[in-house]
Amino acid sequence: MRITMIGGGYVGLVSAACFAEFGIDVAVVEADPARLEALREGRIPIYEPGLDTLVAKNVAAGRLTFGDDITSAVRGSTAVFIAVGTPPRNGDGRADMTYVHTAARQIAHALDDYAVVVTKSTVPVGTSRRIAQIIREARPDVDFDVASNPEFLREGNAIGDFMRPDRVIIGLDTDHDPARAQEIMRTLYRPLYLIEAPIVFTSLESAELIKYASNSFLAMKISFINEMADLCDKVGANVHDLARGMGLDGRIGRKFLHPGPGYGGSCFPKDTLALSRIAQEAGAPSRLVEATVQVNEARKASMGSRIIAACGGSVAGRTIALLGLTFKPETDDMRESPSLPIVHRLAEAGATLRAFDPVGMEAARRVLPDGLEYCADALDAAQGADALVVLTEWNVFRALAPAALRERMSGNVVLDLRNVFEPAAMRAAGFAYHSIGRP
Repeated sequence: MRITMIGGGYVGLVSAACFAEFGIDVAVVEADPARLEALREGRIPIYEPGLDTLVAKNVAAGRLTFGDDITSAVRGSTAVFIAVGTPPRNGDGRADMTYVHTAARQIAHALDDYAVVVTKSTVPVGTSRRIAQIIREARPDVDFDVASNPEFLREGNAIGDFMRPDRVIIGLDTDHDPARAQEIMRTLYRPLYLIEAPIVFTSLESAELIKYASNSFLAMKISFINEMADLCDKVGANVHDLARGMGLDGRIGRKFLHPGPGYGGSCFPKDTLALSRIAQEAGAPSRLVEATVQVNEARKASMGSRIIAACGGSVAGRTIALLGLTFKPETDDMRESPSLPIVHRLAEAGATLRAFDPVGMEAARRVLPDGLEYCADALDAAQGADALVVLTEWNVFRALAPAALRERMSGNVVLDLRNVFEPAAMRAAGFAYHSIGRP
């Protein structure tokens, strides 16, 4: 079987490499010349653990190829996946469908035989039917079906999520006989039947909405536990005890009950905004999702002031060490990272900033103020610092000895916004230690 993946970004590249690992021939179409050149040279333009090895293995086996000619890639393919970006439009939060619609038009002109056109990108409800309309208007003679197959890939664990998924969602056009498309999609995911991964077939609209609803619900859990952490600070409770007590309830679950400075990344901020717009336009506004967006934005904006207050009300002329810059560990993604407003706030307040992130510093240089000093490691960042702030919960930071940090710092203020350190150990080392939701 041969398939085409239009888009060699995060979702497209991970999905293509994993399908190739299933034994399927995959042609990746990438329009960006620099990204395409990197892929052809064996350089992976994103950081994702294990992806470089998986890509190299399947390129060597001849199952994974990269190019920019959509016509040659699509011809002979049983399925054509659209995995292009759907960034939020400026000003209104709606998903920008420009790239998706362009891909649909290109597919229409390239199709030479029956294929299933599959949306892998996160798209608003109704997009798959709009894709079908675009193709039919351009090529009324061509035979095809459309499907919606949203991705649920966590950055830092994307390969594992694809190979061992909680579920695979496949939406089909139930207004017509979907048997042919369903069989092709079953065949593509046949290796997952061996591990009994749930393959859930739905309507197109349900599949499109499942993706937005899932991400928005998880974002809601994060915002909820962050508000509970603030309450714990006020009443003397411990947010980790609270989260454990809640998470052991099977109806709630333990995941995404970790307090911090707010959620970020490429999915949650974009998808919560998009779902809010979808719901408003459908006449069924989601007040919970709208509140989640507002709570998260306010939280990220407030973190800089919280740090300044812990430093005595001013950071002018003081040196602050920042541990972690990416929105989460095991990625170099800086999109919507809580570190962005925090760094800008501290820089505006006159602080000297020294930072270390295990893999995100190159990406950070493109979006953070020029005056930020990037350091060789965490202890280097702490050297001479008046205060230290943990922004991302990389495991390497958990292993830091409090005594080693105290020896290098000039001051003793630590703001642990990810709760990676033990409060008793930090106090014993002489720190004025501040964490989130812990007495």
